[in-house]
Formats: sequence, structure tokens, C-alpha cells
Amino acid sequence: MTNADIEESLSGFFEQDHRDCDARWVDVEELLDASDIEAARVAWQKYEASMQRHIAMEEEVIFPAFDAKSGMGGGGPVAVMKMEHQQMRGLLEQIGEAIEAGKGQLALDIGDTLLMLIQQHNVKEEGMLYPMAENLLSGDWDELALMLSDY
Repeated sequence: MTNADIEESLSGFFEQDHRDCDARWVDVEELLDASDIEAARVAWQKYEASMQRHIAMEEEVIFPAFDAKSGMGGGGPVAVMKMEHQQMRGLLEQIGEAIEAGKGQLALDIGDTLLMLIQQHNVKEEGMLYPMAENLLSGDWDELALMLSDY
């Protein structure tokens, strides 16, 4: 990622990253639906890497900056988001294991659970956390965006 890829706002950046991750999942789903497990493995690696990257950017850059400015000390919305990220990691691991074992339908079934969790999670982030973070961190966005460009 280059600085040119960084959106002008925190919300814009992370909402676009949500859409990009969603699009990568669609690729995995289509290949699993077509029973093309080998191609699905490649698409899965891209999707899983994008999800892990997204979570890391939030947990390693945005959440600490938010906590520092908000005074919430890791409580409030950040605590909820981290708990949900942990649930997502568990589901990602299960999907990866299913795909590796060639169990496409199982991967799709677990993927349905992951997708439901992600959709609910993204609504909370986009509707509450990102606007709050953008309000608190708008003066720091250039510095934060530079940090995010390392991911």
C-alpha cells in the first residue's frame, strides 16, 4: 500500500477496506460453490491475509490511538470490537482447516457464520466506532495513515 492508496479519512479508508475484504470472500465462495478447491485455496489465502491485515491495522494502530484520546482505556466499543475480532480469527482458522482438508461445503457453512458476524461487526464499526475515532483522531490522520501504509 502506498500513501496514494490511503483515503482522506479514517472512515473512508476502513470502509473501503471492508468492501475489499468482502469482495475477496465472494471470490472464495464462488470457487467453493464451483467445487474448485485448488483455486479456492489460492483465493482463500488472499482473503485470509486481507482479513488479518485489516484486524491488525485496527488493533495495532487505530484502537490504541482511539484509547489514548478517548480515555476509555480499552473499554467501550474497542473492547467489543476486539472480542469480535477474536471470534473472527477462530472462524477464519476453521475455514482454513476445512479448505485445506478439501471440505468445501464445510468451509461455506462456517463462512456463513463468519459473514453474519462480519456484517454485524461492520455496522457497529461504520456506524459508531469509525465516526467516533474520526472525530477524536482527525488531527492525527496523516500520521496514522502513514503508519497504516506499512501494512
